[in-house]
Amino acid sequence: MKNLIYTIFGIFFGIVLTKSEVISWFRIQSMFRFEEPHMYLIIGSAVVTGALAIVLFKKLNLKSKEGMAFDYAPKPYHKGFIIGGGIFGMGWAITGACPGPIYAQVGTGAYPGIATLLGAILGAYLYHALKRKLPH
Repeated sequence: MKNLIYTIFGIFFGIVLTKSEVISWFRIQSMFRFEEPHMYLIIGSAVVTGALAIVLFKKLNLKSKEGMAFDYAPKPYHKGFIIGGGIFGMGWAITGACPGPIYAQVGTGAYPGIATLLGAILGAYLYHALKRKLPH
C-alpha cells in the first residue's frame, strides 16, 4: 500500500513537471541563455515554498513521525560543491534534465532521456566507486 502512495505522488509529480514544461529541453536552454524567466520563476517558487515550510516547521515546532525535531544546520562550505555544481549544471544544460525530470521525459516518450537516465546511473555508480578518492 505504501508503494502505491509513492507511485501516485510520482505520477502526479511527473504530470506537474510535464505541464509546467520543466522537462522541455528548449525551456532549459532558454534559461541558460537568459532568454526567458520561466525556469527561474519555477525554481524561485520552489525556494520560497521550501523557505516558508522551514519557517512554519520551526514556528509550530513540528516533529517527524519518529518524534524527532527537524534540524536545519547549515552545511559547511566545501570546494566539492563548486566542482559538483559545475558538472551538474553542464549536464543539465546539455541534456535538459536534472534527476527528477529524467523519468518524466522518458515517460512522455522523449526517448533521448533514456541516454540521460543511463548517464545518471553510470555517474552515481562511478561516484560510489570513487568516493574514497574524492575530496569530501
